[in-house]
Amino acid sequence: MTDEVLATIRPTLLRRGFAVGLLAFLGVVLVYLGFAGEGAGPVLRIVFVLMGAGSLVLSQHVWKVTDVLLILTETKLADSEGRVLCTTEEIVAMQRSAFEFKPSNGFAVKLTHKAERAWVPGIWWRYGRRLGVGGVVSKQEAKLMADIMALRLKMPEIEKMMDE
Repeated sequence: MTDEVLATIRPTLLRRGFAVGLLAFLGVVLVYLGFAGEGAGPVLRIVFVLMGAGSLVLSQHVWKVTDVLLILTETKLADSEGRVLCTTEEIVAMQRSAFEFKPSNGFAVKLTHKAERAWVPGIWWRYGRRLGVGGVVSKQEAKLMADIMALRLKMPEIEKMMDE
């Protein structure tokens, strides 16, 4: 079996910029409130400055980690840095409806067994037996990848029906 690329997801520059800009704006506002916040006690002002600095650091981190490509092949879902999110044999179910717990513009996958927790802000997360893909990714690319994964999940049933 070849490891042919079936679909890819690349975060859009506009969504990445919006997410990072929002975090940076929040950081600047919190730092400003920490230094110029009249009427706030000294403890609250320190909390504002610390939260603002944390938001600024997080915005830089999000910019750096969202420059990644997700690649679905016949055997695995991985990113361009070599991390394997899951193998195709591990996938039990797809969750794509509006009422599911999943990232925005994306999908969630139930896996056969628990995996190590991981999180790449705005791209994917994995917790227990669930893997979520989405956030700053293109909705169309995520839908295409989810459709391909769902179809591959149903292939044994389709082949069985065709044999009958």
